Amino acid sequence: FLVVRHWYKQWEAYVQGGDKDSGTFPGCINNADLFEDQVNWHLRKGLVEGEDYVLLPAAAWHYLVDWYGLEHGQPPIERKVVELPSVQKVEVYPVELLLARHSDMDTTHTAQFSRTDSVDLVLRTAREQFLVSPQEETRLWIKNAEGSFERLCNTRVTVLDAALKTGQVVIMETRNKDGTWPSAQPQAVNTALEEDENFQGQPGICGLTNLGNTCFMNSALQCLSNVPQLTEYFLKNRYLEELNFCNPLGMKGEIAEAYADLVKQAWSGHHRSIVPHVFKTKVGHFASQFLGYQQHDSQELLSFLLDGLHEDLNRVKKKEYVELCDAAGRPDQEVAQEAWQNHKRRNDSVIVDTFHGLFKSTLVCPDCGNVSVTFDPFCYLSVPLPVSHKRVMEVFFVSMDPRRKPEQHRLVVPKKGKISDLCVALAKHTGMSPERMMVADVFSHRFYKIYQLEESLSSILDRDDIFIYEVSGRSAIGENTREDVVLPIYLRERTPARDYNNSYYGLMLFGHPLLVSVPRDRLSWDALYHILLYRLSRYVTRPSSDDEDDGDEKDMEDKDNIPKPGHVAGGSSQDSGPEQAGPSSGVAGGSRAPVDSSPGPSHWPQRARRKHLFTLQTVNSNGTSDRSTFNEDTHAQPYIAIDWEPEMKKRYYDEVEAEGYVKHDCVGYVLKKAPVRLQECIELFTTVETLEKENPWYCPTCKQHQLATKKLDLWMLPETLIIHLKRFSYTKFSREKLDTLVEFPIR
Repeated sequence: FLVVRHWYKQWEAYVQGGDKDSGTFPGCINNADLFEDQVNWHLRKGLVEGEDYVLLPAAAWHYLVDWYGLEHGQPPIERKVVELPSVQKVEVYPVELLLARHSDMDTTHTAQFSRTDSVDLVLRTAREQFLVSPQEETRLWIKNAEGSFERLCNTRVTVLDAALKTGQVVIMETRNKDGTWPSAQPQAVNTALEEDENFQGQPGICGLTNLGNTCFMNSALQCLSNVPQLTEYFLKNRYLEELNFCNPLGMKGEIAEAYADLVKQAWSGHHRSIVPHVFKTKVGHFASQFLGYQQHDSQELLSFLLDGLHEDLNRVKKKEYVELCDAAGRPDQEVAQEAWQNHKRRNDSVIVDTFHGLFKSTLVCPDCGNVSVTFDPFCYLSVPLPVSHKRVMEVFFVSMDPRRKPEQHRLVVPKKGKISDLCVALAKHTGMSPERMMVADVFSHRFYKIYQLEESLSSILDRDDIFIYEVSGRSAIGENTREDVVLPIYLRERTPARDYNNSYYGLMLFGHPLLVSVPRDRLSWDALYHILLYRLSRYVTRPSSDDEDDGDEKDMEDKDNIPKPGHVAGGSSQDSGPEQAGPSSGVAGGSRAPVDSSPGPSHWPQRARRKHLFTLQTVNSNGTSDRSTFNEDTHAQPYIAIDWEPEMKKRYYDEVEAEGYVKHDCVGYVLKKAPVRLQECIELFTTVETLEKENPWYCPTCKQHQLATKKLDLWMLPETLIIHLKRFSYTKFSREKLDTLVEFPIR
């Protein structure tokens, strides 16, 4: 307490003098000289201890007032001893703050605070001063010297820790009825907002605007918003006293505050929908994987959010080290309770109260039979879906019968099956023997790959165009037998000359390629021409006799043979290795049939131009370069191109018919997968499994790492159970999303 110095000196002289004469009697305490005025009783500026006043401990002051009294109407000058970083000091001059309202920042009210007072006292004082009703929610801002504003988030710190100085303006903001803060509104309030102010709907039924691929976030938020226990916690402001601003694992309370704002807006009943922009920005700030507007996994976002809310609201301010204890044969109940208590010693929040449960994990050593039981906390269950061992594949079946259109089939095959399984499945639909089928991946008018029967189906993706061709049963591609040979056939169209002397033609692939069986003894160009004309007859019309120049058919015959086939050169466009026409193939330069005007002798009569609709040429598996440009390799599989002049193609090739196909009955049936019960997923989650090689367990008895068996059980369930269905199954080639329907109870 402060006492004016001259009164204190007089009292000292009076008690030391021994003679109690009235001359030195100090009379009642009168501190009038220390005050600036007698209305607000503010201390005069610049008072010095020992010259203007003396400091007395509380007990001494109370004695003096009891003995001598205090001047009527004067307040005692009571001051606090404050603990400063290196010294204790009496705070003679408190901090004077200017309190204002957000709605009227120019009108301020002066209030005095000790440096040891909490910021919460500043807030309570402001609420009293501005007559805020108890149910209204408020928060504080400080105005910095440069005019910017800064939130005073943590109201539990002292005025000193918050670095508040005399003369500083502290602004109190009151939350709007619709859950928003006035300061968070854009300056130019659009008319839609004003219209919304009068809207009164059912609290909680409130849309979230998609900010661009943010359905993953919005769906998780809608789920969380409808957990009564959690939403009530925020609506009743219980979170305010539990915000943890100093947790290194948390987000300084910012995620919890941003989520609280969202909940209050959604449950105000004043919005049809809200734009979660501030929340999205906060999430991106703390978890950079969610920055931008890509698609994300809803579960990943939920997991991040629950963890962030838990640490921001963790009631444990200082986490202690907890030693994990082994079960060592004790009863499960006892070990589980100990594990839960240990968990709560470091993790105690509304999220733990609502969503956390306990697993029981049992590991058994395959060698010594040692059993290890532990109990581990969880926040959600990630349960697997029963994966079907079957796979549905769509293919096109191309018959040898030229009148039949290609048929689309939907085949059910083993997921880990081979190409031969695909043929067997198709055989059931068509009645055709699997031995008479060849399977190819068609991409961009060419054979990307021609499959062998033993190859795995896993390399075929769902988006690949798979064609299965009927071939004569007497053939195997490229094998040296005396029967049939299978020729891959491409269709190409000439484009006009590209250079000045017309010696170069561009050739563009078009249409669907074919695999055609040709008897080995009919491997001549002319025979092949007629075989192909027959094979294409569904969509290629033969010229009528008016179109033909009736020449002698024998002129057309070309006695030389097509290059003899060896093995298939892989058939895929990656390995279009050296391939080449055989010797004396009877084609100009071993490359083109002679309709073009390229240099080189022509073995066919000139009138062939009119008679033949197209010319034939050996090409590589890409269907691009001439085989003659390669080194001699008589064993490579010949690919044949059917080359069309544009006007001939226009006249005789029916493009619409060529692209036509029919759907087999099997395509009409939607293969309904039986729905899975949630219980099945949980049973799958709790089945015994053997640990993988990459993740062995150290057995304390054997003193070595073991591939133990592991079983998880649900020991203790939370109030609200979050179940995540693991819809993605990963293989070496792909990530597959399982679209199995899961039927689940609400309780």
